[in-house]
Amino acid sequence: MMRTRFTQAVGVAHPVVLGGMGGGTSPDLVAAVSNAGGLGIQGASGRSPAGVAELAAEIRSRTQAPFGMNLLLFLSSEEHVEAVAAARPAVFSTAWPAPGQDLVQVFRRAHGAGCAVVHMVSTVGEAEAAERAGADVIVAQGNEGGGHVGTMGSSVLVPMVAARTNVPVLAAGGFATGAGLAAALALGADGILLGTRFLATPQAPLHPRFKQVILDSDGHDTIATEIPDVAQGMVWPGAYARVRRNRLVEDWIGREGELRRPQPEVASRIAEARRSGDPDYAVLYSGQTAGLIGELLPAEEVVTSIVSAAEEIIRGRLAGMVDR
Repeated sequence: MMRTRFTQAVGVAHPVVLGGMGGGTSPDLVAAVSNAGGLGIQGASGRSPAGVAELAAEIRSRTQAPFGMNLLLFLSSEEHVEAVAAARPAVFSTAWPAPGQDLVQVFRRAHGAGCAVVHMVSTVGEAEAAERAGADVIVAQGNEGGGHVGTMGSSVLVPMVAARTNVPVLAAGGFATGAGLAAALALGADGILLGTRFLATPQAPLHPRFKQVILDSDGHDTIATEIPDVAQGMVWPGAYARVRRNRLVEDWIGREGELRRPQPEVASRIAEARRSGDPDYAVLYSGQTAGLIGELLPAEEVVTSIVSAAEEIIRGRLAGMVDR
C-alpha cells in the first residue's frame, strides 16, 4: 500500500483518482474506481438537483467507499453547489471558476456538508488562490491532458504548485501508467488524477468507436485548440480543449472566426456524430497519454496495475540507482 498526504486526507488506499469528466463518468465507473481503492469522481455539471441526488444514490448503491462529485464552476449556479453539497460526497471536486468567482463561499459550503474540497488549477497563481480559499487538495493539470487545459506542461507545473502550496497535490495531464505515478511522486505530487486512461475501460459511458480511437492512437494525433468550444457555442475561461485532430478540426483549423457564422449547423453535426459514434466529426477529448494505452482494461485493474507498477519501479529500478 502506498501512503501519501492525499490518501490520508481523503481516506483511500491508493493515490489514483478518476477525473470528474462530464460525459466520461458514470456511477458504474466511479464505483469501480472507488471499490479498487482509488477515488472515483462523478461529473455533476448541468444536472438538476434531483439528478445530482440520483447520481449520488446510484453510486452509493454500488460502493461504500469514498467518492467525489465534480462541478465546473463557471457553468454552475448556487443551486448546483447546493445540490452537490446536499448529496454529501466525501469529496467536492471543482474546476474552472469564472473570473472573479468567489471560491471561499463554494468551499465553505462544501466543508459545511462534511466534504473535502479538491480543486483543479492550471497555473501557480490559481493554486495559491485555491489554497487561500480553503481547498484541501489541489490538482495541478498540465497541458498534456485531454479535455480543457491551460498552457503549461505537467513536469513544470506540478513541482511549482507543490513548492508553493502546503496542501496535498494531485498531478494531472500526461499520467496513465505506474511510471507516471512514480514520476508524479518524484515531482512532489501526492497522487495522480486520470481522464483518458479511464475512458478506455468497459465502464466508461463512451461509444465503442471512440474508445477504439484511444486504443489506436500513437499520442501524436491530439491538438489543443478552441475549435470545439467555438463550434459548440461554449466559452471556457482561459482554456483550450485538447482533442483528437479529426475531420472537424481539419475543416476549421485557422478559420475559427469563420466558424462562428455556421456554428449552429456545425454544433448539430457534432451532436449527431456523438450519438452515432462517428469519430470524424465528434469532439473527442483525448490526452497525449492515449499513446500509452494499448488495451481496454476494467477500471479496477487500471487502478491496481498502476499502483503495483509504481511500487515496483520505486522499490526496484529507482532504489537500485542510489548507492547506500
